[in-house]
Amino acid sequence: MHFKTKLISILCCSFLTLTIFAQEGENQAFWVHEDQVKPSKMMDYEKASKDLVEACKKNNVKDIQWSVASMDDGTYLSITPIKNLADIQNSNFNDLRDKVGEESFNKMFENFNKCYDKHGDFVTMLIPSLSYMPDGLSTTTPGQEYRVWHRMDVTPANLQDLQSKMKELKDLFAAKNSKVHYRVYRSGFGNVGDYLVAVISAKDAVDYDTRTSENQKLLGEDGKKLFNELFNYVDAYSVRRGSMRPDLAYQGASEDSKITKD
Repeated sequence: MHFKTKLISILCCSFLTLTIFAQEGENQAFWVHEDQVKPSKMMDYEKASKDLVEACKKNNVKDIQWSVASMDDGTYLSITPIKNLADIQNSNFNDLRDKVGEESFNKMFENFNKCYDKHGDFVTMLIPSLSYMPDGLSTTTPGQEYRVWHRMDVTPANLQDLQSKMKELKDLFAAKNSKVHYRVYRSGFGNVGDYLVAVISAKDAVDYDTRTSENQKLLGEDGKKLFNELFNYVDAYSVRRGSMRPDLAYQGASEDSKITKD
């Protein structure tokens, strides 16, 4: 198959998949832009981010929104909810460009480009059936901006088994009335390889460490056994810490489409 034809086929399939998810109300798709910021440029990057937010607010830019999560290793994630892949194309800065002019607009993004050598985009899916939030599924947790991301890479052959174990884990947390709540995301379009990410919110690092330690005691031997079984299907595992950054976020879309993700 010709590359261009194959690419169009992939995009059409992804478009259909995301649309079905949105219609069923099962999984929420998010477009994520990742910037891998140099350690020496983090302050410059945040200034450029705040300047962009201020420009959008000053010019009342519509039909665009993003939330931001910053990780301790200098990774910044700009996150926008989408219904389908067409939303990515439609979510652009053309309104801002028209209002501030080409020269000022280009300058703002040149300031970003000086802060990193690598950046990119991908889609991720929030999976309610694997998430444990007994008080109601929400990606916003007021008063708990601290975040810990548990990433589990998995081979295609083990994906279904890992998801089954994640469902068992959710059931165990519910049976024990665990106070550690989490959301689970799965890799989507634009990712190479499959993975699940469990995201936990907390007030700060001390709050997170205290609650997870108490949770280990609560789950006891049942928890140890289940986690051991679960990790049999995990190809690679990593933990990253950081926080949501409302000071770097912008919400210029209509009220009915405002969703944030972490």
